[in-house]
Amino acid sequence: MSDAPLLEAEGVRVEFTTRGGTVATALDGVDVAVRPGEILALVGESGSGKTTLARTLVGVQRPTSGVVRYEGEPLSYSGRAVKRLCREVQMVLQDAAGSLNPRQTVYESVAEGLRLHRLVGRDSGGRTEPELVAAALSEAGLRPPERLFLRYPHELSGGQKQRVLIAGALALRPRLLVADEPVSSLDASIRGEILALLLGLRDSLGLGIVVVTHDVGLAWNIADRIAVMYLGRVVECGTTEEVLQSPRHPYTQALLSVVPEIEELTPVVLTGEVPDPTRIPGGCRFHPRCPALADGAAAEAGVADACRTTALPVLAATGEHRVACHLATARDS
Repeated sequence: MSDAPLLEAEGVRVEFTTRGGTVATALDGVDVAVRPGEILALVGESGSGKTTLARTLVGVQRPTSGVVRYEGEPLSYSGRAVKRLCREVQMVLQDAAGSLNPRQTVYESVAEGLRLHRLVGRDSGGRTEPELVAAALSEAGLRPPERLFLRYPHELSGGQKQRVLIAGALALRPRLLVADEPVSSLDASIRGEILALLLGLRDSLGLGIVVVTHDVGLAWNIADRIAVMYLGRVVECGTTEEVLQSPRHPYTQALLSVVPEIEELTPVVLTGEVPDPTRIPGGCRFHPRCPALADGAAAEAGVADACRTTALPVLAATGEHRVACHLATARDS
């Protein structure tokens, strides 16, 4: 695995203006990076900014400030640069049923990208369009591929639809996949198959993969590194073993406590919801819901006031296990 990031975000901020003129901050200074052959999981509740970050990484959402780099070069939003990025960095959407055109056959769905990027006859090794479509379906685990060519989405199972989406991405020979909740709507048995497919693609093709998920257990099973997000910021990041075996942020600890496979942790029920992004709390943005502040652990460590009033720095994208938490910092000192 190369140490140089294939795709990275530095200081990325994304703001949206509501109809009433209020500014909502979806991302507030995010640093993440993914290398070739690596799986990075973005973990957090709904409203944490995971999907917005994914859309920003693939060039769909332009950041308000900060920079996204691909192969070390700042992403240009000119037509040619975006077209190249769209080919080499493919996004696999959450809703397979809604993403596939009900009027298109499986063949047409997979061939669409090949035609858009004019890849047949160029960098195709002399293979024809049907051969390229068949190869992509095979790589996605749909064999024999020809039997699916003329089927429509309503004739497919949920797992088959997800594999067709993945095949459509693979047909373009991407270097990185961004998968947004790729198994959230699937049965447990099918979930395992899709996760095994992603791991196989990482190993056989050397793909970098970014997986967006609210499921910490899924990240445990598939990711090399994890970035835990809360209200537009990465609050903890590191290797999967570091983050999930020795979680340091109270938010990560709460997410882990409800994973069924982890029996030794007492479940932590977080009160309230992720705050409105138009009214981000001061200090640590997690403090209104923080169990460590509520049970007195932060006060005992002498950081309760800092939790409420002192903002935390943006975490670096690479390096050792990192956490944005006043209590964790106090315990380390």
